[in-house]
Amino acid sequence: MQPVLSHAASPPPGPVIVMVAGEVSGDLLGADLIQSLRKRYPRAHFVGIGGERMRAAGFQSIVPMERLSVMGLVEIVGRLRELFQIRARIRDYCLQNRPAVMIGIDSPDFTLGLERQVREAGIPTVHYVSPSVWAWRRGRIKGIAKSVDLMLTLLPFEARFYEEHGVPVRFVGHPMADQIPHEPDRAGARQALDLPEEGPVVAMLPGSRRSEVAHLGPVFLDAALWLKRESQLSPIYVIPCINRARREQIEGFLAEKADYDELDVRLVDGRSREVMTAADAVLMFSGTATLEAALLKCPMVVANQINPVTFWIVSRMVYIEHVALPNLLAPEPILPEFLQEDANPEALGQALLQRLTSTDTIERERLEFEKIHHQLQRNASERAAEAIAALIEGQPLPTDTEEQDHG
Repeated sequence: MQPVLSHAASPPPGPVIVMVAGEVSGDLLGADLIQSLRKRYPRAHFVGIGGERMRAAGFQSIVPMERLSVMGLVEIVGRLRELFQIRARIRDYCLQNRPAVMIGIDSPDFTLGLERQVREAGIPTVHYVSPSVWAWRRGRIKGIAKSVDLMLTLLPFEARFYEEHGVPVRFVGHPMADQIPHEPDRAGARQALDLPEEGPVVAMLPGSRRSEVAHLGPVFLDAALWLKRESQLSPIYVIPCINRARREQIEGFLAEKADYDELDVRLVDGRSREVMTAADAVLMFSGTATLEAALLKCPMVVANQINPVTFWIVSRMVYIEHVALPNLLAPEPILPEFLQEDANPEALGQALLQRLTSTDTIERERLEFEKIHHQLQRNASERAAEAIAALIEGQPLPTDTEEQDHG
């Protein structure tokens, strides 16, 4: 294993801040956080594990972030030794250099264990982006409480959960709510995607994984057929494909059934945010993109289908009644959610038709989405940096009146 990088011979002029991000989303959060922390600590030295964006912000990555990006059980087992070595390397760096704080950004399977080792050595630790402990496997909260001095959450109900369990926490807001304008440029998005200025456009997002698309892709296309045959509408359906494999999978579905030739379906490589911005409504998988669609003020229909045995097991492990984040953030459910056999072409088609034709439904959803946008738009990186600075300096966590009503 490579020797541990140390500053013992020539300590940096400012505080050492260790950060560990394991995914692209964490790299983006980390880069923004570095910029905000540097306003408070201009001479700080940022070091640990990060990606391209963090390095561009002046971060020194001891290990390439890509070494933590492991998907799949078999792949993880094959890389366990290396992952433990990387964790030990960052731990030893912290023990030798005694940073002002160690910040784990998401990737809880890797970072929380590291945070616990570092915290036991007396070094303050922060975890940025809560695991979904509020939704399932709540027993993890005991381990989290031993791992972190401060939890930073993106969603308000997460903060309430940690408060109830005595874990120091601050709700900082969601960076996506800071980035997305309150009035998305639908005309500009349509022009960029070479879509007509007028006429209905539906974004279709059946998921990003092969299994998700296998379950929902044909159902979504059949819902589009139902809509065409049962109404006077014939929207353009735009499907953003996360990679070539998903594009080929969807092209296979379209080729299997001659009836799909009746539909105007257009595949786009990536650009999911642009596609949802251009759309009048979205038919989508119940993942985190539901929040992005809400911030884009796009009425939506949410669906999910998984293996029946898996669903039976998971449904007995979760503590939440809804799967779409907008429904968890609103005082009352906003969106229709269709799970398992309820996610059938007619039900999805009817719900989609309502979101294309009912002015009351469209305005009601957009109004609720606007409320969610304001709820989450808190200048997340600045608030996170403010709370981290308080921890470093031994000060009470900052509070404000808005934070008292984070729901």
